[in-house]
Amino acid sequence: MHYAIKTVHQLRPILQGFRKSHGMTQAAMAEHLGVTQQTYAELEANPAAVSVERLLRVLRVLGVELVLSQAETGATAQPAQPAQPAPARPPARPKAPAKAGKARPATGRRPREDW
Repeated sequence: MHYAIKTVHQLRPILQGFRKSHGMTQAAMAEHLGVTQQTYAELEANPAAVSVERLLRVLRVLGVELVLSQAETGATAQPAQPAQPAPARPPARPKAPAKAGKARPATGRRPREDW
């Protein structure tokens, strides 16, 4: 079955549907990915915030293949135009040296999981 995805908001119900069709809970998905259930729940709730690499890992666990194709706009679709090179950017300004002295206090937040 094919699903045309045109916005990132469409990913959430599709990911949930594939997970549930495999009879998997969020906790089971998290275990397969090596993360906490909370981390996977956040990914599923807001897939737009994750990297493509992480999304592809989830799709692999679900046995889902990502296929990209050019959309047909009509019976006589025009071939794609070659991309124009991006304009040159001015060189970056050097950063100001860090101030010596007080260290920033810890925020009490847990470090972000890197998976």
